[in-house]
Amino acid sequence: MSRILIAEDEARLAAFLEKGLRSNGFTTATVPDGPAARATARDEDFDLLILDLGLPGMDGLEVLRQLRAGGQRMPVLILSARDDVAEKVGGLELGADDYLTKPFRFEELLARVRVRLRDEGTAESTVLRHGEITLDLRTRRAGVDGRAIELSAREFTMLEAFLRHPGQVLSREQLLSHVWGYDYDPGSNVVDVYVGYLRRKLGRERIQTVRGMGYLLSA
Repeated sequence: MSRILIAEDEARLAAFLEKGLRSNGFTTATVPDGPAARATARDEDFDLLILDLGLPGMDGLEVLRQLRAGGQRMPVLILSARDDVAEKVGGLELGADDYLTKPFRFEELLARVRVRLRDEGTAESTVLRHGEITLDLRTRRAGVDGRAIELSAREFTMLEAFLRHPGQVLSREQLLSHVWGYDYDPGSNVVDVYVGYLRRKLGRERIQTVRGMGYLLSA
């Protein structure tokens, strides 16, 4: 199981990242400032660092510079509100492997994380299966009972969440954060609407309602 270090001082965003990554099978740890990011990345064993640039105590670029100067080769994904081209180029030239600008969609961050970890030799299958349902993450094609089905981007992302946790109850909050990102409205009924869309395409019996808890993908 891959270990990811999150260096982010915004508590709500850090919690969102931890919840989303853990629900997708990763082990995570979070640090809130630059010195802690540098020390933890240097002294502990992680497979990837998600690094905010605007960290208190030490700027993220300086953290990156010191880590690379010290021989730390762990993949680094910069996550920052700074969208200036010079900032992006500077981060990549200092040794970052990727740069994602806030605000972002969680599924994009997740895809970038998986690419970096796959490059490091921890490849995973690009096709998810459960019973007669298949989802190809590379070609973005879905199928059920041997026939192809068309899915919107959000339907695809929601089905991916179910297929990564077959038989496990996923709460509305988990699905909201995974599909709609950390700026979702917790009072929205959009999850129920999209579950309805998927039921029409997969078969109503395949996604069960667990009263008071959420939904699960059955066999």
